[in-house]
Amino acid sequence: MADGQDRGAFIWYELMTPDPAAAKSFYDAVVGWEIETASAMPGGAVDYRMIRRADGGHAGGLLVLSPEMVAGGAGPAWTGYVHVPDVDEAAASIVDAGGTVHMDAQDMPGVGTMAMVADPWGAVFYVMQPTPPPDMPDARIDVFSPDRPQHVRWNELMTPDPAGAAAFYADLFGWRQEGSMPMGDAGDYLFLHRGDGMIGAIMPTPAPAESAGASWLYYFGVDDIDRAAAAVTERGGMKHGEIVQIPGGEFSLTCADPQGAPFGLVGPRKE
Repeated sequence: MADGQDRGAFIWYELMTPDPAAAKSFYDAVVGWEIETASAMPGGAVDYRMIRRADGGHAGGLLVLSPEMVAGGAGPAWTGYVHVPDVDEAAASIVDAGGTVHMDAQDMPGVGTMAMVADPWGAVFYVMQPTPPPDMPDARIDVFSPDRPQHVRWNELMTPDPAGAAAFYADLFGWRQEGSMPMGDAGDYLFLHRGDGMIGAIMPTPAPAESAGASWLYYFGVDDIDRAAAAVTERGGMKHGEIVQIPGGEFSLTCADPQGAPFGLVGPRKE
């Protein structure tokens, strides 16, 4: 994934958590993943574990938060990685637009170059220029899918300035804001497109939470929304609200895992 046509694709998702064993028990049951029990970087200073789907593909990775990371302000969260042709150029553009670079560009041999950034309203994400395997120069990463279980199916941005955010991400990644859904007094739900597909949406931050700034929420595909919702509470997570039907006939639910990392679920109802 080294050329410009991949610009703006979500290519990785990462869970930061201080308790990898609890995260494995929770997400394996809720989503159907298999989170590995050993670090993919043996002997390294960082404990990083792969999240695998039932079909053998990757769903993302898990970064174990050390006590030092927690003391430095890191907390449980999901973060998305977006492809850019040039990380330094993207980071400079973000700063010029009023955003922030939280972690300067780092090169990981065999993996790629990445930087942790935030948009002008504080929503955190990574920009990344990945390095494809030498024997697979045209490899594509399929962690995002709009309609498949055990993939991220929807990327939702909550921000106090939806119109400004839409313009920011259009300039940065080439995304298009087309179409919307009214949400009454809460404002409009603005749909985001990349290429021929819809990848997510932007929604206004509710008035009481405006001081919290902006954040991304990622929705994981499940085979049965009711089964997954039951597993959330059985495994110590929290449901935020109730299951709701979404356009197209499927259902969604927002949740938090036992360590407090927010996420969403989307899938069919099989009653």
